[in-house]
Order: sequence, then C-alpha cells, then structure tokens
Amino acid sequence: MIAVTLQNLTVAFGITLAAGLATVLGSVLVFLSKTPNPRMLSFGLAFAGGAMVYVSLTEIFSKSQQAFTATYGQSIGFAAATFAFLAGLGAVALIDRLVPNPHDTLDAHDPEFHEKSRHHIARVGLMTAFAITAHNFPEGLATFFATLENPAVGTPLALAIAVHNIPEGISIAAPVYFATRNKALTVAACLVSGLAEPLGALLGYFVLKPFLSDAVFGAIFGLIAGVMVFLALDELLPAAKRYSDGHETVYGLTSGMAVIALSLVLFNW
Repeated sequence: MIAVTLQNLTVAFGITLAAGLATVLGSVLVFLSKTPNPRMLSFGLAFAGGAMVYVSLTEIFSKSQQAFTATYGQSIGFAAATFAFLAGLGAVALIDRLVPNPHDTLDAHDPEFHEKSRHHIARVGLMTAFAITAHNFPEGLATFFATLENPAVGTPLALAIAVHNIPEGISIAAPVYFATRNKALTVAACLVSGLAEPLGALLGYFVLKPFLSDAVFGAIFGLIAGVMVFLALDELLPAAKRYSDGHETVYGLTSGMAVIALSLVLFNW
C-alpha cells in the first residue's frame, strides 16, 4: 500500500461517502409516483428481489470465491464460498423458524387493503434495508482501500458502486414509502443504508485493519449473498406476487436484474 497521508485518507473517504449517498437518489425516483398503489408496490418489491438475487449470485458470491481462492486455492476457495453462502441461507432460515412470519394473504381489492398491509410492508422494507446495509458495509471497505491504494482504480469503482446503489435505494424506498407515506422517514432509511459504506471504511481502517484477511472477506461476502437470496425469495417476491394485479411481479423482477446487470457492466469496465 502507498504511504498513507491525510490527503489520501480524505480523498478515499470522500469518494466512498459519495458512492454510499447515491442510495438516497433511489428514494427520489420512488417519490415521483405521488400516490403509492398496490401495483406500484408489487413492481417495486419484485424489482428489489430481482436486484438482490442477481447481485448476490453474480457479484457478491464471486467476490467471496475470489477472496477464499487467494488464500486456499481454486478448489477449496470455491467450496468455502459455497459453504459460506449456504450458511447465510441456513442462518436466516433458522431465524425465520424461531421468529416465524405468518405471510398473511391480503386482497388487493379489499377497501381496507392499505391499512391491513402497512405493517407487513414496513417489516419487508426494514428487512430489505438491513440486508442491503450489510452488503454495503464490506462494499465500503473495498471502495475505501482501493481508492487509498490507487485513486485511478478506486474512483471508477466508486462511480460504478454509486450507479448500482440507486436501484438499491429504490429497493428500500418503495416498501417504506408505501407503508408510511413519510418522505423524511423514507429518505432516512435510504441514508442509513448508504452511510454503511463510509462507516465500513472508517471501521475497516481504524478498528478492523489488523484482523482483515482474504478469508474474512470471503466469509463476509458469502454469508451476505446467502442472506440476501433468502430474503428476496422468502419476503420480497411472495409479497410482490400478493399485491400484483397482472404482470408487475415478473416485470419488476426482470427490471431489477437488468438494472443491476447494467450497473455491474460499469463496475467491471
């Protein structure tokens, strides 16, 4: 690593902060629909699910494999990433068994639909925010250290992360705004998730630096991938289908995958 100066630290942290705050832009796009409705919610939840599944299986799991491979070699690295992914699935499944979610079926045409569904959607929004925040923490570490070592590499990396943080913001904002109708709370939820990136950078540099290793990063990314896939399949997609009145679920699912896929093209440019 290059010699660390105050200027290097300031630039690296500033770039990481900017990338994280892009999450808030997602809430602005949600606000453009002034009257939330079940069909919009269905699309938004499916969009979030598609984005989370795609980025987990193509990008986050890949990072886990690469990190483990750097320590243990190709074969063991792939196996370790797989076990970490399965451990993430199993951990959330166990929590779901211990604290079950009733998954109540709601009729979107019921005149009391909105009031009945708000608690459930708020829960889904919070779980989505938690999953994305967990994902943003190591992402902030990666952006910070890449920029600290070489700003020419870290800056385009941060730009790409900022681009795909926007749909992540939509993933959080859509259910939170539907459930609360509160723009300030919706922005705050996106902001907290986005700030996980600079927070990860600070903790990584000042606290976790002596303990960080490729194996630790591999375990973190593998667990996060498993958690995000489980939440998308168990919470987001069933809820999206429940509130759908047509093809909103599949359109949202494929749109979420497409937007994340295109943002990852920039990520790997």
